Amino acid sequence: QVQLVESGGGLVQAGGSLRLSCATSRSIFRLSRMGWYRQAPGKQRELVAIITSGGTTNYADSVKGRFTISRDNAKNTVYLQMNSLKPEDTAVYYCNCHDPWAVDYWGKGTLVTVSS
Repeated sequence: QVQLVESGGGLVQAGGSLRLSCATSRSIFRLSRMGWYRQAPGKQRELVAIITSGGTTNYADSVKGRFTISRDNAKNTVYLQMNSLKPEDTAVYYCNCHDPWAVDYWGKGTLVTVSS
């Protein structure tokens, strides 16, 4: 069973920054594609950013230039640095692990609230 534990959410003013972390104990982490998704109230869950096992990244257009995804394979941890936050970034952020067998695992989510 894969456990993903997110941390780092909270309340921040527009223009501020937060860093989310997602730790997993699973050794397969370094072979997995990792990602962050978010779900705002009344909306569907959407991709924010992903990073492959080789370090290739991809971002939603809405966060390009403001968010950075990274991973530390030694710590089995993926990060999401969020800068220049906007009220529309308010959502529950979920960590995703897409393992080499195409199985997806999800964290419980962490709430990010950006006030105007």
